[in-house]
Amino acid sequence: MILVEETTVPLSALPVAEFKDHLRLGSGFSDDGVQDAVLESNLRASMAAIEARTGKVLVAREFSWTLTAWRDARRQPLPIAPVSAISAVTIVNMQGEDASIDPDTWYLEPDMQRPSLQPIGACLPAIPRGSSVRIGLLAGFGDEWTDLPADLAQAVMLLSANFYEYRHDVARSTPAIPASVIALIERYRTVRMFMGGRV
Repeated sequence: MILVEETTVPLSALPVAEFKDHLRLGSGFSDDGVQDAVLESNLRASMAAIEARTGKVLVAREFSWTLTAWRDARRQPLPIAPVSAISAVTIVNMQGEDASIDPDTWYLEPDMQRPSLQPIGACLPAIPRGSSVRIGLLAGFGDEWTDLPADLAQAVMLLSANFYEYRHDVARSTPAIPASVIALIERYRTVRMFMGGRV
């Protein structure tokens, strides 16, 4: 299974000014923007870390997910959340040729933890041997920073500040994600059940 980020978070959606305020950086100077690239890099890194840990996409963007078999032809859980739309479901054969699956045969079942692709009939279409299926997804809490839940936005700020503070300390032995950040994102983590255990 391969998940590809087709679009990136635009700079306009990143809270660079708010992050400056959070860090209490000075303003009103001729070189106010000199740190912007570093701040943007820290914000993007902290968002990526939180998304990886929670499986939640913060700012909306497009993804494609490729798999070679359904986990369950009656319901295929999606790897990220929240998903607001499925743009297409496409079978790709061994020769790399695409064939779109009729959108009248499937639908998106939204869910904050495990959204899924559902068949309108009994089962999702069969994936021929040697072929794969590519699912186009639009995922995220919204297009703007203000669309994020307050606790996730705060977690990004705290983790970004941590990255910024220790950006030159390559020998640091403290955890990469502070306990305060873990506490804020814990309720967003997806609990998966396998053979009676939690992961």
